[in-house]
Amino acid sequence: MQTLKLWLKSIWQLLQRENLDRLFLIIGTILIVSAIGLFLLEPNLSLSDALWWSIVTVTTVGYGDIAPVTIGGRLIATVNMFLGIGVLATFSATLASILIDRKNKEELGMRSYNFENHIILCEWNARSRAILKELRLDAQTAKMPIVLIANLDRKPLEDPNLFFIQGNVSDETLNRANLVKASTVIILGDDSLDDTARDAKVILSTLTIESINSQVYTIVELVNEGYIQTCKRAKADEIIVSSELSSMLISQATLNHGITKVISDLLSSQDGNQLYKIAIPPSKVGSSFVEVLIYMKEVYQSIVLGVQKGSEGEVISNPPADYHLEDNDYLIIIGSEKPQLLL
Repeated sequence: MQTLKLWLKSIWQLLQRENLDRLFLIIGTILIVSAIGLFLLEPNLSLSDALWWSIVTVTTVGYGDIAPVTIGGRLIATVNMFLGIGVLATFSATLASILIDRKNKEELGMRSYNFENHIILCEWNARSRAILKELRLDAQTAKMPIVLIANLDRKPLEDPNLFFIQGNVSDETLNRANLVKASTVIILGDDSLDDTARDAKVILSTLTIESINSQVYTIVELVNEGYIQTCKRAKADEIIVSSELSSMLISQATLNHGITKVISDLLSSQDGNQLYKIAIPPSKVGSSFVEVLIYMKEVYQSIVLGVQKGSEGEVISNPPADYHLEDNDYLIIIGSEKPQLLL
């Protein structure tokens, strides 16, 4: 009931803001006055038929099923026709103006959004484009609302589920993105800044986000690994040092030729095998890691790489063979598709 009241209130505010309340009042007055006039002047015509004729005439539909025969009735019809053209043109122009204004506000990042369990992406660059592409290839996030906060002139690309807010990360832009109901925030570096200023901006954004919603999962990109501890103090949930990651991949490619092809295959959502996180099969709670490893390979053709304690807890890569899995553990696996676990 409260939701309905808020919805009706917002509709009434829209009507008042666009002066549609006055337009509807004028239309209603024309319909009622002309219907009563025709009812009084035309013989054998009921009030309901007169109202139907008035609606058909004002909207310029003109079915012709009812036509006035008296001079007074035809005079009312003439007035109705001219008023109908003017009122209909005004109404159409107002609606068109509202829709164009709404579209322009969306393209220019001036709107606010009320999504829930959505993703907020901070900053736009080549990495943002790649992240968005990968998210759209995954079934879980293919149509998920993603709100982009970036200091751009307009929405950077056409994506029906990408929503743009113009500006830097601040209380105002985060509130417009409905941070309090978001599930994940991705904070990327601003490529227009030097490395130190870029990481400082990322840390400040993280502090702002965590102060508003400490429950949201924050993924942060840094350039300098020296700021990892500072970012942890800002309560970031996951920290990725882009320069360090690139260096490690290059060094591994040098030591083990071709290994990066395997890593690229695992990280991409497009083809081949991918990484997945799944809940432990109920029948395997209390089983050893090696038992679950064999079970997942035999039944689901998946390889278990590690275990996570809870959905966002500590990750144990390649646990000991005798590690016993608990009820709230999650498996990190490699597979060609996400397994549909048997009960």
